[in-house]
Amino acid sequence: MERATETGGEFTFDDVTVVMGTYNEEAAIGAVLDDVDEVTDGRANVVCVDGSDDRTPEIAREHGARVIEQDPQGYGVAVREAVLAADRPVVVTTDCDDTYPMEALPEFLELVNDGTDVVSGDRITPGADAMPAFNRQGNRAFALLASALLGERVHDTTTGMRAYRREVVQEITWTENTGLSAELLVRPLMRGYDVREVPIEYDERTGETKLDPLAGGAAIAKSIVKVCLEERRR
Repeated sequence: MERATETGGEFTFDDVTVVMGTYNEEAAIGAVLDDVDEVTDGRANVVCVDGSDDRTPEIAREHGARVIEQDPQGYGVAVREAVLAADRPVVVTTDCDDTYPMEALPEFLELVNDGTDVVSGDRITPGADAMPAFNRQGNRAFALLASALLGERVHDTTTGMRAYRREVVQEITWTENTGLSAELLVRPLMRGYDVREVPIEYDERTGETKLDPLAGGAAIAKSIVKVCLEERRR
């Protein structure tokens, strides 16, 4: 088992890896990494999987992050690589567009120490006012779809900010790309892991979005259905 549990102690930020997939986020990546550094006192490890053709990887390295470069293959491919590259007992995912509150990290870590396997940041319940209205309604629809298929209420299936016990992400085979954020919630829920949603604030993104809301939304909905059906057949 992981070293913190071996000693009977609690996980600290020395046991945390913050991971993200990055693609042309030079406008925001520095601020995100500064926030991680400030909140964790520089103790959390950071891994970025990058397919950028701008200064994103250079800025990330300047801030002390480990950068894994790969050809651009989509959101899920990058995040999956980042998640599996983590080498500490607690893995935190976040986006690199400065929309997520790094100040929530202590609460996430506390919940993991209390026994939660997956802590999922819920942007929708507080309102997500900074999110475009079309995206906000789409995310509510994804949550309703997943809730109906799961038989339990979930509020935000596509949040990019979660904390996981590393064994959770290592024991599951992740298959989705655009829909990976939903898969990272649905599979643990259906396998009986202790999953808790925590309301978080959501800020307006820095830089341009790369996701087509219509094509991306269709892919996410399809992923939710596919993953639920696969898990029921296990």
